[in-house]
Amino acid sequence: MPYTTEEGGRLNNFASEPEMYTAEPPSGSEKRNYLILGVLGVALIGGVIAVAVYASGAV
Repeated sequence: MPYTTEEGGRLNNFASEPEMYTAEPPSGSEKRNYLILGVLGVALIGGVIAVAVYASGAV
């Protein structure tokens, strides 16, 4: 651990920095998977709302 000594003899302990890396842009198959998951998520939420409306007797 890197320590520095400040005025008055106090020690200051700094946290170690994590290793940095650059993010890669998504590939074509990853984009397709994101699209499929998005459509399935919207369909799921729509279905839950439809069941809630039907169960409440609003229709």
